Amino acid sequence: MFFLKKLIYYFYEKKLNKEVSDKKAPSHVGIILDGNRRYAERKGFTNVSQGHRQGADKIDEVILWCLELKIKIVTIWGFSTDNFNRREGEVNSLFNIIKSKLELYIDSDFIDKNKIKVSIIGKKDLLPDDLKDVIKRLEEKTNSYSNLYLYIALGYGGRQEICDALGKFIADNFYNISSAIKEDENYKNEIYPQTLSCGRLSNLITIDNISKYLYATDVPDPELIIRTSGEVRLSGFLLWQSAYSEYYFCDAYWPEFRKIDFLRAIRSYQFRQIRQGK
Repeated sequence: MFFLKKLIYYFYEKKLNKEVSDKKAPSHVGIILDGNRRYAERKGFTNVSQGHRQGADKIDEVILWCLELKIKIVTIWGFSTDNFNRREGEVNSLFNIIKSKLELYIDSDFIDKNKIKVSIIGKKDLLPDDLKDVIKRLEEKTNSYSNLYLYIALGYGGRQEICDALGKFIADNFYNISSAIKEDENYKNEIYPQTLSCGRLSNLITIDNISKYLYATDVPDPELIIRTSGEVRLSGFLLWQSAYSEYYFCDAYWPEFRKIDFLRAIRSYQFRQIRQGK
């Protein structure tokens, strides 16, 4: 029975692979890696960190599938701002797993051979110093690579990203506008520049201008976002960027995510009518 099941799986995967290969794949895929803890609990592991470790191992496998389909950009959500609210022991364990994974990437033949540029997005200032050091070394090591762009969201929250982008935008533009007003011949008192500068500043708040201040700039929006574990929500993942994304929700927990699950997600995207609000 096991052999028969494996044989059916083999031919079904080949069929799916041919179907998706004949059509255009998305250039940017976002993935919410959900279900590591529930997977560990279902398996009866004594520590949920075992689920997170297996989830970390799954990442390379999925990146390889993306390379096969010539998907150019992959953004994965590794640690959210909400995850800081978990028990201290689990948070520390997560950071250790993430750090170990990124350290492996620094001297990884897989990363070097496939020319994968790795970038971390999120509130990096909230991360432990030793993890920030590993991030810096990895980003410097892979900076010149361009075959596939891998963005790993750590300490990331979609609302926080928008707040940070708006804050940086105001900081960069308010002073320049205020200085210009003070040189205006109609400048008379302290209230006038504050009021007028806010008016001018609001006129500069556009989608294009705010987009320049997101964690990852000049990156096309994801065309497809995949979430594992059966949860049907985004939980704040790429809120700004996902306005016109297609979504695919998969029941499999992240460590059990199979190639046929991935190919089904791509096929689902390919059969949809991509309108982008038109």
